[in-house]
Amino acid sequence: MLRDVLTLLLGVGTGVLSGAFGVGGAILSTPGIRLLGVPPLIAVGTTLPAVLPSAISGGLRYQREGLIDWRAVAFTVPPGVLTALGGAVAAPAVPGQGHVLQIMTAALLALSAWRIGRRSGSAGGEEKSALNPPGNGGDDEDLPRRPGPGRYAGVGIVAGGLSGLLGIGGGLVLVPGLNQIGRLPLRTSVATSLICVGAFAVPGSLAHGLLGNIDWRVALLLAVTVIPGARVGAGVALRLRDRRLAQLVAAFLGVIAVGYAGGELVALLGSTG
Repeated sequence: MLRDVLTLLLGVGTGVLSGAFGVGGAILSTPGIRLLGVPPLIAVGTTLPAVLPSAISGGLRYQREGLIDWRAVAFTVPPGVLTALGGAVAAPAVPGQGHVLQIMTAALLALSAWRIGRRSGSAGGEEKSALNPPGNGGDDEDLPRRPGPGRYAGVGIVAGGLSGLLGIGGGLVLVPGLNQIGRLPLRTSVATSLICVGAFAVPGSLAHGLLGNIDWRVALLLAVTVIPGARVGAGVALRLRDRRLAQLVAAFLGVIAVGYAGGELVALLGSTG
């Protein structure tokens, strides 16, 4: 009973994180259920079914504000799904147990955090469009309204591949990628990433389910509470001022980058020592 209650609370936190930052939330839920006694491989598979309802819940909140760029979703998801499957298949063959790749990913996240944070701090006042939906007359001049589909496909390829290869949430790469490469405003990037992350989770959930790598009791408890959590997270993000949201996204990516880099450096040094 205690584990079930803690799992429900974990689901709420995961949903808030997902809705606010456009990520899958596995960075919280996977280690969380590991602490509750779920085996490592089962923990990875069990968190995936909760990503889709979280994405739908938060996505509906963003959609009411017209913040989801469905064109970007259409060009990002298909290649991302393919590379996610390819990355998952290739993961066992990567030398060094993925430590070096994780460190490189951390460096990418750190760079993205710095760029987003610098943009929020360089504006003389509130960022006028960095976080507003495209097409509402508020976009920065350097953010084209209709970028080519290749930008989105490239972001999807990288995000999906890293997600499958390293087991990280695709949103950690999608949000800065859509913002800086896809040239979407940050608030739109968060909303659009949430939908893409939900789509990426579908094939992974099916695969892990067929392999018996999902604890369905834990997965159901997570799924029940991520739904209201994601709506709360999206609502909080929508109420924040543009600059504040940019600062929070930058801080979130920075903390994750430091955590990834530190943990992987320790593991890498331990494996070579």
